[in-house]
Amino acid sequence: MTNINTLRIAAIMAVISASSSAEDISQVGRLHGESWSEDHRRINMGMSSLMHKRSSRSTWR
Repeated sequence: MTNINTLRIAAIMAVISASSSAEDISQVGRLHGESWSEDHRRINMGMSSLMHKRSSRSTWR
């Protein structure tokens, strides 16, 4: 077996083993994370702070 085939098989096995793990990582990017990190992202995007967002009245009342 050549070196390129060995690397190809190793890459395929790595993908298969990562995708068949019991942990569901499909929604990791959609999680907000810690409050301080969400607040930091909001401030950097020019939005109001998380404290202001949470304390403001809802428009659906």
